[in-house]
Amino acid sequence: MERVVARIDQWLLSVAIGVREYFTLGQRAARFSVTRPFYALDTLRQMDRLGAGSVPILLLTGSFTGMVLALHSSIELERFGATVYVGNLVGASMIRELGPVLAGLMVAGRAASGIAAELGSMRASEQIEAMESMGTDPIRKLVTPRLVAVVVMLPALTAITDAVGILGGMLIAVHRLDLTYETYLRGVVSTIAQSGLVFGYIPRDFILGLTKPVVFGAIIALTGSYYGLAVTGGTEGVGRATTRSVVMSSILILAVNFFLTQLLIALLYEV
Repeated sequence: MERVVARIDQWLLSVAIGVREYFTLGQRAARFSVTRPFYALDTLRQMDRLGAGSVPILLLTGSFTGMVLALHSSIELERFGATVYVGNLVGASMIRELGPVLAGLMVAGRAASGIAAELGSMRASEQIEAMESMGTDPIRKLVTPRLVAVVVMLPALTAITDAVGILGGMLIAVHRLDLTYETYLRGVVSTIAQSGLVFGYIPRDFILGLTKPVVFGAIIALTGSYYGLAVTGGTEGVGRATTRSVVMSSILILAVNFFLTQLLIALLYEV
């Protein structure tokens, strides 16, 4: 019994230390993003690799998700003779929830693993130690550009996912449900308009749908960097770090999404 208690205590201690190191990494990377020196070229390079490189998979994910959503929703709406509201349902679902979460998960699978593998390889080959010996902070040089790149690019990628998802739903609505383009798009627009405006001109749904990716982007970049920098055990450790970064970033996105949704609904809709 004492051994079990000791193991649990040791595990809890390691978790607490890991959480502290994770947030310390995030605090330092965020602080370096607004202090000199800036590595603008590295940031642009990471925006291209981590952001623009994710566009093809998000086009496929968003379009097929919109089509499936339209198909399933049409089955239920047909029972009430309300298939004209397919556009309302697809638009609201993609912008508020599916677009941000799907984009976050897809980018997590691609970007978090890439960040962890790259930094882990540098740690295993002692490149990071060499960088430190030359007076360069590896967090400022390696983590901050990736953090800024993913945080900036993920909202844009989410908007692309929303757009192609809505277009995918429109294809099903027009060619399978015999709706017109005007009817479908009118439903999408009316749903967005009915959500209300913030500051007089920004729809609440846009605020809800584009705030989440900023948080998800930070989670993806920091989780990949955290596991990459903590690699031990050579190439085998790089493989473990890559797997853990994808799993943990996906779990964090799903968990944080729930609490963030509650917070944003309370701030934006219950006022």
